[in-house]
Amino acid sequence: MKNIFTEEREIKRPTIWHALISMLGLIAVMMIGIVGFGADPHIPMFIGVIITSIVSMTLGYKWADIEGMMIDGISKAMQSMLILAIVGMMVGAWLISGTIPAMIYYGLKLLSPKIFLIAAVLICSITSLATGTSWGTMGTMGLALIGIGAGLGMPIGPTAGAVISGAYFGDKLSPLSDTTNLAPAMAGTDVFTHVKYMLKSTLVAYAIALVFFGIYGFVHASSGSVDSSQAAVIMEGIRDNFNINPVLLLPPLVVILAIALKIPAIPGITLGFIAALILAPICQEGVTIGALLDVSLNGFVCETELESLNELLSSGGLLNMAFSILMVMIAMMFGGIMEGTRQMEVIIEAILKVVKGPAALIGATEFTCVFANAIMAEQYISILIPGRMFAPAYREKGIHPKSLSNALESAGTVTSCLIPWNTCGVFIATNLGVTWSQYAPWAVFNYAMPVICLVMAFMGITVTKMTAEEQAKADRGELV
Repeated sequence: MKNIFTEEREIKRPTIWHALISMLGLIAVMMIGIVGFGADPHIPMFIGVIITSIVSMTLGYKWADIEGMMIDGISKAMQSMLILAIVGMMVGAWLISGTIPAMIYYGLKLLSPKIFLIAAVLICSITSLATGTSWGTMGTMGLALIGIGAGLGMPIGPTAGAVISGAYFGDKLSPLSDTTNLAPAMAGTDVFTHVKYMLKSTLVAYAIALVFFGIYGFVHASSGSVDSSQAAVIMEGIRDNFNINPVLLLPPLVVILAIALKIPAIPGITLGFIAALILAPICQEGVTIGALLDVSLNGFVCETELESLNELLSSGGLLNMAFSILMVMIAMMFGGIMEGTRQMEVIIEAILKVVKGPAALIGATEFTCVFANAIMAEQYISILIPGRMFAPAYREKGIHPKSLSNALESAGTVTSCLIPWNTCGVFIATNLGVTWSQYAPWAVFNYAMPVICLVMAFMGITVTKMTAEEQAKADRGELV
């Protein structure tokens, strides 16, 4: 009797139908599980892994091949999972040390409800531009701004949307960002040409976000629905339970400075964690080494007479990040199989057969990036795979690679957070304490960016033809 798991068979190239069975199977089980039964995405996603594994075996792949693809997919997201783990420990340390309470306390003193949302966008924009990391920005400034917004009576959805919009604006434009360097590398141009070319469409989308949050914040604050007294209550509760000192702002400054000095994200965040461990017993009474180890693992539990403060400041811990890390692992198992069996590739090839004209090519690129974010569940892959697949088509049509790199960033980078099971969506939900349904409708910049880029493509603004000299360089594999 033949063993389908181990027998040697001829490996067939997947057809579009194989890829669609895997893709639609995943979508169906995710919709039924999450929407129909309100389940967490982990098990539906794993059922999607089972479906695409069966499809892969019908193509002739042995189980050892499929398992290797899963492991390869997980390895590509290993940095993201390590960051999630360290951020969990760091947040617990920042809470027990008083760092996050201090950030919320000083923020409530300085910001008013009418300017809060637009200030949140600007603060996160500056931070992410300086550091090149949306995750670092959301894990530091964003976390504090969520608390400040709660104190000012601002709904959590708009607050999270403002944080996300600002964080992704800086991440998209900063030369220090991984994605800002990855996109031109995949397209075949240099990072400064890429950043300069992105400015027009990015600034338009950013202006839309600023106007939206400015108007919404002003109208909401003027409507009388804002309870400013809550800010005073939270500030008093923080003063009564924590020793508040400007020195406590040192850990986030350490993280920002470390990443601005091009220290990699993992050691940079670790430095912020260590800084909080040092400050905690110095600045807060009764904090022991045992307590620090406990909150780093299990998270900080705030126990005061003020319930709203307890909800606000009970978070963090390595174990509380297990939900996110496991989701990333399962999602990348699926993504690894889709890439390794070339099912993703045949879908892109099918798209290219019907694409006519430069603007349509930009649209196809953006669609593929969003699709990759949903199927491969990792921001970097949504730039890497479409960039690698579409680069020859752009060269063939004589379109400058900066048009491709702009499309990759305009859809790949910014839409990752709009997919709840993507690594970025999982990070936001876990780290900021908001559900996807709460933050997603308010991520204005992230929705506007791909739309603006596509509209400008049809206007000819984000599509540029190569000169004869540039075409020759591109054909030789040189940067244009």
